[in-house]
Amino acid sequence: MAEQSGSPRRSMYKLVGSPPWKETFRQGCLERMRNSRDRLLNKYRQAGGNLPGRAQSTLLAQELMEEEWNAWHSMESGPEAVAQWEEPMDLAELEEIQQELVDQEQSIISEYEKSLQFDEQCLSIILAEWEANSLICPVCTKYNLRVTSGVVMCQCGLYIPSHSPELTEQKLRACLEDSVNEHSAHCPHTPQFSVTEGTGRKSSLLMSCPVSLPGDPW
Repeated sequence: MAEQSGSPRRSMYKLVGSPPWKETFRQGCLERMRNSRDRLLNKYRQAGGNLPGRAQSTLLAQELMEEEWNAWHSMESGPEAVAQWEEPMDLAELEEIQQELVDQEQSIISEYEKSLQFDEQCLSIILAEWEANSLICPVCTKYNLRVTSGVVMCQCGLYIPSHSPELTEQKLRACLEDSVNEHSAHCPHTPQFSVTEGTGRKSSLLMSCPVSLPGDPW
């Protein structure tokens, strides 16, 4: 971590506690990282996931260490042992704490990337199935959809009364593909489909995303 005059990092060099208090500081930093998953992933996405080695691995670690130090420093009536700190905290101990935070960062980012890869694979499978001769139901993704006189039906129980007598499987396929492709252009997550019913309205097929706002019903 960069060392600037008057920085929280430099101030930490002047702190010491018995090993239990150093462990408390360490645990506080690790807890902050566990509670900052969304914050870390936002930084990662803003950086485009293209940061080089060390820079990518310290997106949030130093920041959280400084926040934890500031929290300790601002306590009006801290533990009695805090007042007994006299010797400098070893730089190696700070580096060890930072490395633990870096490892947690990498674990969170790795889990996120695996989730994206899984979503991309699922999306590819769905699109491949839709491109096949049979139109797979987007709700259950198991059985084939049938369109008869504009009525959409599936063996899973999906039943959408006619919105348009001219609707065919080909038109429905094109509509679904356009919706999924439009979504995938700005979101890497796999959309989900469900049937929604409104008072006085016919059932509709709704495409939504676990991380984006729900789409309009079809």
